[in-house]
Amino acid sequence: MIGTLRNLALAACVALTALAAPAAAQDAYPTKPITMIVPFAAGGASDVIARLIAEQMGQHLGQRFVIENVAGAGGSTAMTRAARAPNDGYTVIIGNSGTATAVYALYPDLKFTPDDFAPVGIVAKTSPVIALKKDHQAKTLKDFIDYAKKNPGKATLGHAGVGSSNYLICKAFVQAAKIDVTLVSYRGGGPALNDLLAGQIDGVCDNAASIAPSIQGGLTNGVVIGMPRRLHSLPNVPTSIEAGLPEFQLQGWNGLFAPKGTPQPMIDKLNAALRKGVASETYQKRLDDLGALPPSDEEMSAAYLKQFVPAEIEKFKTLLAEKK
Repeated sequence: MIGTLRNLALAACVALTALAAPAAAQDAYPTKPITMIVPFAAGGASDVIARLIAEQMGQHLGQRFVIENVAGAGGSTAMTRAARAPNDGYTVIIGNSGTATAVYALYPDLKFTPDDFAPVGIVAKTSPVIALKKDHQAKTLKDFIDYAKKNPGKATLGHAGVGSSNYLICKAFVQAAKIDVTLVSYRGGGPALNDLLAGQIDGVCDNAASIAPSIQGGLTNGVVIGMPRRLHSLPNVPTSIEAGLPEFQLQGWNGLFAPKGTPQPMIDKLNAALRKGVASETYQKRLDDLGALPPSDEEMSAAYLKQFVPAEIEKFKTLLAEKK
C-alpha cells in the first residue's frame, strides 16, 4: 500500500514537472537568438525594414535576431519555410502585402494558408515608387507613359518577383496608366535595382524604403510616388496626383508573423518588443529617411493584423483579376 502511494506521488510529481517545464520556458523566453526570415534577397525594402526592426526588438528582448534571406517564387518559398518551422518562438517571418496576401491569388498550389501563421503586428507602412534609369529619355512620368504607348511591350520594369509587393506596384501602375510594358522578375528588390543601375532595364517598381538612397544620390530618377503626399525623404518626386495619374495609389506594409501554434505568451513578448522598437526615435527617424511610415498603435496589434490579412487578400484578388 505504501509502495503504491509512493508511486502515485512520484507520478504526480513527474506530471506537474512536465506541465511546469513549458511554462518556465515561456517565462524565460527568449534564451537564444531568434531567426527572422526575409522572403527576398538582401537589399530590398523588406530586407531593409527587417534589419531595422530586428535590431530594435533584439535590444528589448535581450537576444539578437539572425536575418535569413530566403528568396524565390515571389516570397512563397520563405513562407513555406516559416510555416513548417517549429512553433517555439525562435522563428518569425516578415511578410508584406505581396507575400502575406496577394500570393494566394497568384499561386494555386501553395503549401501553406493564412491559418498557418500567427500574426504579431505591423512594423511599417511603405510608399510605392516608379524609378527610371538616370539616362532614360523619359524624364517625367508623362514622358514614360508616352514612351510606353508609342513602343508597346518594349519598355521594361523590374520587380522583386511575382507575388512581391513590388510586383503589385507594377500591376497597379500599368493598369492605371493603361500601358503595355514587359515586367521583369527578380529574386528581390536588390537584384532588380542592381540591373537598373547597370542600365539593363528601363525602370523598377519599388518601395521608397529601398529605392530612396539611389534617387537621393542621383543614380536613378524617381518619376512618381503612389501616395497622396510627397515624402520628406524624396521631396522632388511628385505624387501620382501631381504627375497626372491619380488612379495610381497603393499603400504597402510589412508585418511580422510566427508559425501557427506559437505560445501566446511568446507572441505577446514579441509584440511588446515590436511596439517598443517602432516607438524608438532611431527606428522612426530611419523610416522617415527611407520614406516609410510607422504603424498606428492599433495597426501594431496582433488582432488588427489577423483581420487585416483576409481583407487584403480579397483586395488583391480583384486587382490581379483585372486586365491591363
